[in-house]
Amino acid sequence: MSLVVQKYGGTSVGSLDRIRVVAERVADTYRQGHQVVVVVSAMAGETDRLLNMGRELSPRPVEREMDVLVASGEQVSAALLAIQLNEIGVPTRSLLGHQARIVTDAVHQKARIRTIDGPALRSVLETGQVLVVAGFQGTDAYGNITTLGRGGSDTSAVAIAAAVKADVCEICTDVDGVYTTDPSICPNARKIPRISYEEMLELSSLGAKVLQIRSVELAMKHRMPLHVRSSFSNAEGTIVTDEEHLLEKVVVAGVAADKKTVKLTLRALPDHPGVVASVFEPLAEANISVDMIIQNVSKQGHTDLTFTVSREDADRAEAIVENLATSVDAQGVTRDDDVAKVSIVGVGMRNHAGIAARMFRLLADADINIEAISTSEIKTSCLIETEHADRAVVVLHDGFELGKPRDA
Repeated sequence: MSLVVQKYGGTSVGSLDRIRVVAERVADTYRQGHQVVVVVSAMAGETDRLLNMGRELSPRPVEREMDVLVASGEQVSAALLAIQLNEIGVPTRSLLGHQARIVTDAVHQKARIRTIDGPALRSVLETGQVLVVAGFQGTDAYGNITTLGRGGSDTSAVAIAAAVKADVCEICTDVDGVYTTDPSICPNARKIPRISYEEMLELSSLGAKVLQIRSVELAMKHRMPLHVRSSFSNAEGTIVTDEEHLLEKVVVAGVAADKKTVKLTLRALPDHPGVVASVFEPLAEANISVDMIIQNVSKQGHTDLTFTVSREDADRAEAIVENLATSVDAQGVTRDDDVAKVSIVGVGMRNHAGIAARMFRLLADADINIEAISTSEIKTSCLIETEHADRAVVVLHDGFELGKPRDA
């Protein structure tokens, strides 16, 4: 007997018929003798519907009340699945975030989990019941409902799996695994049988939509095996695991594109010690993550400072740096929404020279201009115009021959 955590996304519980299918899958696992915790998202489209209603009433709704509003979506899914499981003879209890004792910080709409009462959850499992937990939500130290941000149910599932010391966390979704790139862009994209936490972390941060980045961070921290698989079949998916458990370390494992990025530039910024810190400290205090940073060569004591942020943070970031521009004697701020980030990722890049150069040549031969570059040990990213993003993915995917099956 093992303890299994299964997470089902919005499309998997998007209708009563699909909830019945999920219930049968959970029942099969339970009847095999496993203890089961299920984490559910809101039904497909429900979170957007609730957000739109709140924004229709107010262009800048209070974040605390928006968390109260959108958390109701997962409550509905959890209750419906629990009703169906009990109906087919599987003893089940549903729990909301506060009932599962998921305690977060007090940052609304982007909360981070601090603690989960794993022993309390295990004590319920020991009674022979399946637990269905509403994902995406928790409460802060004062009892306020908080939510974890887009894709937060993935984070809920991994955090719960770590807290109850599960044997595996299955992320059940509308795709059957992690692919070398988006199959809707590259029809020859190939499912990856195993991928390292580090590679998955980079792909998630770079635009791959399969797993939320914070869920991968948690899995890597707790060494929790993840199994990304389809909700609609029993086929093996992709195992996300330690690098040493990989059968081979391919040079490039995947290609990702992020079209939801915005470039901001502070023009003619005085070039002296401390000025860059004065720009990025307020962004950090506002919980805005900055990605690429480019500082041009100083000319006559001034320089241009360019950086990228996610589209959801762009308005707040722009307002912050516009306020700063006057105080630091910069000439102004420019914003470019017509950019995308395309990236290659692979643990094998650590030990292979020339991979970045090959990427640049492939893009150059396709007449795609690079506006900025950032690198890590296992990743190279290029900022390009949005209109070239899909073509760049195809060029890189084909150029690095990712559509070819790996040797057995």
